[in-house]
Amino acid sequence: MSNSNGLRHPAQLRPGDHVVVIGAGPAGLTAAYALTKDGVNVTVLEADDTVGGLSRTAQYKGYLFDIGGHRFFTKVREVEDLWREILGDEFKSVRRLSRIHYNGRFFDYPLKPANALRGIGLVNAVWIVLSYLKWHYRPHPVEETFEQWVTNRFGKRLYEIFFKTYTEKVWGVPCSEIRAEWAAQRIQGLSLARALITATQLNARPAAIRTLIHAFNYPRLGPGQMWEACRKHVERLGGCVLLRHRITRVEHQGGRVTCIGATTAAGDVRLVKGDHFISTMPLRSLVRAFQPAAPPEVRDAAEGLRYRDFVMVALIVDGEDLFPDNWVYVHTPGLKVGRVQNFNNWSPDMVPESGRTCLGLEYFCFKGDGLWERSDRELVDLATSELRQLGLARNAPVVDGTVVRMPKAYPIYDASYRGNLDIIRAFIDGLTNFHSVGRNGMHKYNNQDHSMMAALLAVRTMRGHVEDVWNINTDFEYHEEQRLQPPLEHVQGPAGKTSW
Repeated sequence: MSNSNGLRHPAQLRPGDHVVVIGAGPAGLTAAYALTKDGVNVTVLEADDTVGGLSRTAQYKGYLFDIGGHRFFTKVREVEDLWREILGDEFKSVRRLSRIHYNGRFFDYPLKPANALRGIGLVNAVWIVLSYLKWHYRPHPVEETFEQWVTNRFGKRLYEIFFKTYTEKVWGVPCSEIRAEWAAQRIQGLSLARALITATQLNARPAAIRTLIHAFNYPRLGPGQMWEACRKHVERLGGCVLLRHRITRVEHQGGRVTCIGATTAAGDVRLVKGDHFISTMPLRSLVRAFQPAAPPEVRDAAEGLRYRDFVMVALIVDGEDLFPDNWVYVHTPGLKVGRVQNFNNWSPDMVPESGRTCLGLEYFCFKGDGLWERSDRELVDLATSELRQLGLARNAPVVDGTVVRMPKAYPIYDASYRGNLDIIRAFIDGLTNFHSVGRNGMHKYNNQDHSMMAALLAVRTMRGHVEDVWNINTDFEYHEEQRLQPPLEHVQGPAGKTSW
């Protein structure tokens, strides 16, 4: 049931109700913490043997490393305050530096066209400007795809040099199939013309290019420290967090979810009843778990959702001060690696041995393909070889390495995902005591602060404040712009709807 604004009327939380949360990542644990602080009975079910989801911290022989790199910055004060409340003084302020590596040279990230023009040589620069002029005056009339969006702003040639190869490496699909909305959120909001004017100082006033963060917060022992601390808070407040409980059934009846079935590490099936349910599990897996089965069109839509999987190869290098970046994007053709993290530059406390560096080489793949199926030894050898080709280790020897595989790390914004998502959402919204949040729970490329916001709004909805959780992270503003919004209750749109 929906109100006049199109938002459903969910079941409201009552004293004594039991809330079951599926998933112990940022969204699930945020919801659990917010509820247990108010004395609500909460059970969290997590399929893995650790908490944090993609924001966990992996460990190997005392070395700690991040799965993907997680800067702690946000535009929402409520989330910032929550981070401080959970972790206290364990935050470090880290200088922000990320660059692009392309054919032996470094370029600014986010890409600054003037810097790119200076770095790629006069001939290429002339062709880039000519290409930009062509597409500026004769742009794509619609911007439905990543390729159209970028080409209209930077021209075809710069798109092909700096965007196409890397983006297709990350997503495994052509840029012509990736939706423009992903580009709008992930690429800095400037045009080539604006950058050229700034570079040649033809205007008296500085161009209105958004200021990006120059530093960010980071837990001293990696992002997993945040979520381990959050788990302890939840348990201290009376909540229960059960690891290695993989969801296999989501039972529903009469527009309500009634029970969750989870397979434990011992192979037993545990049934957990509840009054309210918050899920962060991937929508495809969620729809498969519904009992009775979801309608055929919902099942077909769920099977149409696609995910990009991820392999992190952590290398221990016998050397330090290798390069100053937090991470480097690898656009150089012919290499499989997508990014190289330098964890010494995130937090030195994550590296237990002086004189050594822990580097994380990130590979994007599909579960079951050749890269995913390689042995750990083969992946360490591949990463070592590509690190040498990049020259980032300054010939320092690699002395050890390990591999972490993360399935369903990135929801894919392909041509059919929006229609499929709308069908699934319509079914889920019909379950009055069930809320789906988080990156995979919304099939949306959220940062962890977006996932936390979704969880907080789901809790608010359970308390009687009807919020459109699905509207989070649709403002098309560049995510690293330096601006902090007021708390949730001060960011109200029409009819009390929260806006971001």
